[in-house]
Amino acid sequence: MQTSLTGKTAVITGGGRGIGLTVARALAADGADIALFDLLDNVEETAKQIADQYGVRTLGRRLDVTDQVATATAFDEVTESLSVPQVLLTAAGIEINGDSADVTAAQWRAVIDVNLTGTFFSAQAFGRGLLAAGLPGSAILISSMSGLIVNVPQWAASYNSSKAAVAHLAKSLAVEWASADIRVNAMAPGYVLTDLTRQIIEKEPALQEEWIALIPQRRMATPDDLTGLVSFLASEVSSYITGQQIVIDGGYTAI
Repeated sequence: MQTSLTGKTAVITGGGRGIGLTVARALAADGADIALFDLLDNVEETAKQIADQYGVRTLGRRLDVTDQVATATAFDEVTESLSVPQVLLTAAGIEINGDSADVTAAQWRAVIDVNLTGTFFSAQAFGRGLLAAGLPGSAILISSMSGLIVNVPQWAASYNSSKAAVAHLAKSLAVEWASADIRVNAMAPGYVLTDLTRQIIEKEPALQEEWIALIPQRRMATPDDLTGLVSFLASEVSSYITGQQIVIDGGYTAI
């Protein structure tokens, strides 16, 4: 399969580390110019490193995706500096675990604001640019297997709910924008071994053992395990796939 993205610009929210950064590098290897949005202070330097390594144009900006105006402005800047974004990956997300009886309003809203509202604002700005330019595009919204099942032993009602909503958001936008040839799909990863996940299991080592015991492939994913699916969905190879949620979890939700 040819997944060349040469001549296209890809925006990755939460692109400064973890899944977002790994996928950004894969898309750059496919030839895409890359715009990284993240709250990390070093996001501009990270973007420059991608440019040096892959020979593509890049842009890195600090962005709070829960700010609708700032998000729209950031997408406009990408258009001015690179080109109208035709690929989007929404990797910005947070998780706050805890017993639901004890969750505060601030904790609930923080998770919903970043994971759902921030994803919508990013997709909204992406879609606006494509509709105005009359261009096709592909958005990949990161949901989670946690939007399909309740994984244990941690309790994360806000996270689970936000990710279920992201999956339906992808379907809603896919149908709304289908006539404009703007595809929207959701990718639902299982447990992925990122820096943030490592911090969690360093505090509670038993968690990793419990998680792996429930994964048929008997291992957690690495961010690299997700890149093939993103490249596929971002490219014209998948031109008739839209409104879908594709689970990539080592078989966790199959049992």
